[in-house]
Amino acid sequence: MFLESQQLTTDTMIGQGRVALAFEYDGREFHGWQLQKSGVRSVEAELARAVARVANHPVDLVCAGRTDAGVHASYQIVHFETPAIRTLRSWVMGINTSLPDDIAVHWAGNGPGDFHARFSAFYRRYRYVIYNGPVRPGIQRGQVSWTYRPLDAVRMHEAAQALIGEHDFSSFRAAGCQSRSPVRFMERITVSRKGDFVVIDVQANAFLHHMVRNIAGVLMAVGCGQQSPEWVREVLEKQDRTAAGVTAPPHGLYLVDVGYPGWCGIPEAACGPGFLRPWFTDAENAPVAPTHIHPREPMPSS
Repeated sequence: MFLESQQLTTDTMIGQGRVALAFEYDGREFHGWQLQKSGVRSVEAELARAVARVANHPVDLVCAGRTDAGVHASYQIVHFETPAIRTLRSWVMGINTSLPDDIAVHWAGNGPGDFHARFSAFYRRYRYVIYNGPVRPGIQRGQVSWTYRPLDAVRMHEAAQALIGEHDFSSFRAAGCQSRSPVRFMERITVSRKGDFVVIDVQANAFLHHMVRNIAGVLMAVGCGQQSPEWVREVLEKQDRTAAGVTAPPHGLYLVDVGYPGWCGIPEAACGPGFLRPWFTDAENAPVAPTHIHPREPMPSS
């Protein structure tokens, strides 16, 4: 999960303030990150319950970015406030003991200064994984998207470059998106073929609701020849959700990295998901150095 293996020591004391966690989850059986009505599984509810058992009090979790139903995360960050003090090993192993098998915490640490899991982050990165074959997958059902139509990954990649930079992404936001502004800064978007798989890799300062899945849907239409590569720019410039076509399924989407300034002390991600990592070089797995810092990024306390 991380660039270097994390030692779960008992000599590192964490707590009595803001605590951060890094964790992963398989989104197939969750109705997204956010706490839902009783009886509906959410990642937030399961994790908050497990953390509360170790902290010995209820906790409110703040995450780096909410994910929808069916969406996975190989690297997600949260923070919470606690008066409790525990060792690194006690936080990680204690929380995992109380978690279901589809969530796993890998790291815990104190959040220094004004650290905030959401507002201190200056980029998020997602990978959308498409199995491109004539027969639907069985073993990886729910872990990848699927289309039987042959996709031209080179054509998709070239078309996607129209999205680089700062734009109004209204054409790629869900109708119910609650963000106050549709403007986002896209640092990188690549499309590559790895055998029978096509991987869309996107990094931006932040994302709108359904933004990556809507981009994936547009690029798949280009890749199978239904639309021209120029159509991506046309959709972007229309700033109209109805111009973009279908939203791609959630199963193939993974939150794979969240970037923070060094003062935050958050360990770097080994860009996932794990089964994809060996398919890419170290340079491809590494994030792009951000040229655009999120305007709401808090600065460290003096």
